[in-house]
Amino acid sequence: MSNFKIHTIESAPAESKEILEGAKEKMGVVPGLFGVLSESPNTLKAYTQLHQLFASSSFDAEELTVVWQTINVEHDCHYCVPAHTGIAHSMKVDPALTEALRNSEAMPTEKLQALQDFTLSMVRNRGNVSEQQTQAFFAAGYGQQQILEVILGLSQKVISNYVNHSAKTPVDPMFEQFAWTKK
Repeated sequence: MSNFKIHTIESAPAESKEILEGAKEKMGVVPGLFGVLSESPNTLKAYTQLHQLFASSSFDAEELTVVWQTINVEHDCHYCVPAHTGIAHSMKVDPALTEALRNSEAMPTEKLQALQDFTLSMVRNRGNVSEQQTQAFFAAGYGQQQILEVILGLSQKVISNYVNHSAKTPVDPMFEQFAWTKK
């Protein structure tokens, strides 16, 4: 058990309250991750801004889910895999894709497989992706913009995955039905 505090709107530092209030208005609750992040208002702001920027990138809902869940699974994030399963459902992503991602299975299309492979290479090699992997990514229809956007998504996920590892953030009740452990 960690000693990380999971703030409520009432207990959070003043600079975090507005973001927590917005989350509660939008989602009906303050997610545990936000409660933990609110201890550092700048980290909470960075995470939420990165999320908004990545969600509005050139990737569609399936591609966003591939990047998020590929990173979450690779990082073995007990909190983010269930959370992004719920998010994928709300985004109307095919549950078969979500299950394939949760179980590290092949993607349903070559393009999504190229995105998953590139994202995994980016994570595992700390950004030192081979020329061969980059060319395979380009051959699948992606370009320089999408390389930069994978890095954007990875930046967001490093914050949440690492915070959840450190804080041992409990999975929110709304995502408990999607509980996950790495195979």
